[in-house]
Amino acid sequence: MTPTIQLASDLIRRKSVTPDDAGCMPLMLERLEKIGFETTHLRRGDTDNFWAERKGSGEGPLFAFAGHTDVVPTGPEENWRHPPFEPVIEDGILYGRGAADMKGSLAAMVVACEEFVAAHPDHSGRIAFLITSDEEGPAADGTVKVVEWLEERGEKIDCCLVGEPSSTDRVGDVIKNGRRGSLGLELTVFGVQGHVAYPHLAENPVHTLAPALAELAAEQWDNGNDFFPATSFQVSNINGGTGATNVIPGEVKVICNWRFSTETTAEELESRARKILDGHDLNYRANFKLSGQPFLTAGGPLVEATQAAIKTVTGETTQLSTAGGTSDGRFIAPTGAQVVELGPVNATIHKVDECVKADDLDPLKDMYREILEGLLR
Repeated sequence: MTPTIQLASDLIRRKSVTPDDAGCMPLMLERLEKIGFETTHLRRGDTDNFWAERKGSGEGPLFAFAGHTDVVPTGPEENWRHPPFEPVIEDGILYGRGAADMKGSLAAMVVACEEFVAAHPDHSGRIAFLITSDEEGPAADGTVKVVEWLEERGEKIDCCLVGEPSSTDRVGDVIKNGRRGSLGLELTVFGVQGHVAYPHLAENPVHTLAPALAELAAEQWDNGNDFFPATSFQVSNINGGTGATNVIPGEVKVICNWRFSTETTAEELESRARKILDGHDLNYRANFKLSGQPFLTAGGPLVEATQAAIKTVTGETTQLSTAGGTSDGRFIAPTGAQVVELGPVNATIHKVDECVKADDLDPLKDMYREILEGLLR
């Protein structure tokens, strides 16, 4: 078993369901401190975070690996092929919660640094780790708090690699160089409850909402651009009624979400949505919540170093993508950092029997090491 697979397995054994780190960070910190990293534990609320930094001997960028030790709940463990926190390699596949998202990446980051520092103890610039146990949860006391702490200290990350599972079919075939923004809407439309046999004595909010909802769903919010698809709007929940078949509901609640490109802003989306709702004379309450701004690293040293590293390790040309959900990169990019995401194949993340090909973790480690070579040697 290689050092990367061994460390990934050791991390998987720790039941670090959000926001419990369950001892993952001490395991990583011990390894990093041995190779000259200065470490700071940053507890915020019920969330553990750490910042670790190794200073080189010359000028150069501050390059940070970012990631999370927390994992999502397993669901019924009897549905798993193997116990989710007992890593098993079977037919070349490493099973365990967090194997792909993202303990495999964390292990690859640590071992890549060990190899790079051994080869280049006097590297230029600085290498850092920004690790949280609150990425899969509310993300209120995790990366965003560490970024605030760095800003208070006047520290700026130049380049950041987030270890999210970006790959689609083969490790390194896709890197994320940006993400769409996420704007949520909790909408309540009020009517007048009554008997279904006497609709003239009631007002059905489901009926009054329907045309407005259809207009929201049909709206062309933007056309996207070379890096982002057009902004999308989706309804994820509708709830109304008492459960009885003969009662007109007094209110209906809808939860919606926009995944938006850099062609628009959250403020513009909210303004346009309210205009549509107001145009249907609804009695409503709307609570808009911005979960993350869109970000993009169109090019530059980090993208180039990542592309070159993947080419060196696999011989293949990687694809740039901004698809998928949000990541903690949304907290780091606004500081001015270049941000990319590179990690294992994402086919099984958050699923029962989460897994990765065991043979994918060392090539991932090699890619991370090559990125360090390209930026800090």
